[in-house]
Amino acid sequence: MKKPELLSPAGDFESLEAAVAFGADAVYLGGRMFSMRTSPRNFGEEELCRAVEFAHKNGVKIYLTCNTLPRNDEIDKLPRFFEVAKDAGVDALIVTDLGVIELAKKYAKGIELHASTQTGVVNYASANVLYSMGVKRVVLAREMSLREISVLREHTPRLLEIEAFVHGAMCVSFSGRCLLSNYLTGRDSNRGECAQPCRWSYALCESTRPGEYMPIYEDDQGTYILNSRDLCMIEHIPELVRAGITSFKIEGRAKSAYYVAVITNAYRMAIDRFMSEGEQYKFDKSLLDEVNKVSHRDYCTGFYFGPIEKGQIYKGAAYIRNWDIAAKIIGEKNGLAECLERNPFSPLDTFELLEPGKTGRPVKVRQIYDENGEKISRAVHPGMRVFLDLSEAPCKNGILRKIPSNL
Repeated sequence: MKKPELLSPAGDFESLEAAVAFGADAVYLGGRMFSMRTSPRNFGEEELCRAVEFAHKNGVKIYLTCNTLPRNDEIDKLPRFFEVAKDAGVDALIVTDLGVIELAKKYAKGIELHASTQTGVVNYASANVLYSMGVKRVVLAREMSLREISVLREHTPRLLEIEAFVHGAMCVSFSGRCLLSNYLTGRDSNRGECAQPCRWSYALCESTRPGEYMPIYEDDQGTYILNSRDLCMIEHIPELVRAGITSFKIEGRAKSAYYVAVITNAYRMAIDRFMSEGEQYKFDKSLLDEVNKVSHRDYCTGFYFGPIEKGQIYKGAAYIRNWDIAAKIIGEKNGLAECLERNPFSPLDTFELLEPGKTGRPVKVRQIYDENGEKISRAVHPGMRVFLDLSEAPCKNGILRKIPSNL
């Protein structure tokens, strides 16, 4: 069995650094145009060059998204976009539109083409046609089961790579092809501007009784009839590998660097352990604890094992947020951990230290110092540089997070 690639998201440079530090083999990110995620900062031309240089220096690949459905007035901008991508040295372009594929082959020669999940590949016939067009990898529709993926793998060339989402938010529409946001808000979901109306709570209002709202019950728990759970396949690495998936993709370009670090780290450890232990592999439940320590919705296994059972959340659209990052460790100075504060904290709080390749473990903050070396009782300004006297030796790229008070 070939070791699968671990592919992580990055909406900004901090998330890119987190992905690289915590074990990603490749990172996908967006430019300022043609990206299905417009809410993150994304990467301008200079930032893209810097991102590729940083990733390649660390042995990590960069995949640039160009997966929107461009309109007529945007086509003339694509050649420049591709030339910038080629000059920056990106390793692949993630594309959806057939016309975009042809333009990419002309203006970005030598760069691999990956067919986005937006393409909606659910069978080997489509995968083979894309391969004949020069596509190196297909990102499968999220509606496919492991059995269907295995069949697709058996009927496609071995040189065609298969990528599939293994973790993160899911879309209630077919492979993200949705017009609900367009109808309700005027924001085009196929051009990265989805307002996520599938997460809203809906009610009926009878015309003669304005202001009197009647709930729509899909069951006795609520009215969030389109609100899907998040995908989590951390417990099923062996099944994913055996199905022939080349690349395990984590959703989350709009998520925080902390999310990217934690989820990348957990899947990195799970993949490495399975590939090392083989048939003796047993899932480490501490990794499931890890993926619960980020902001998320209730988890499920998507369509991998057939039609989803209990795939929706009826009680509301809010995320589960119990854990907070306190600080990011960026170095060491005179035995103290040099940190960037992310959320307020004090030595009276309880903490875990998360390092690449390890699960979180308890650590104490004995004292906090400001940039001038003065003792402070509490770090209260996110973004400020602080120095911490920890009960354990500091580790660059480590993350200090607060343990919830109810645990």
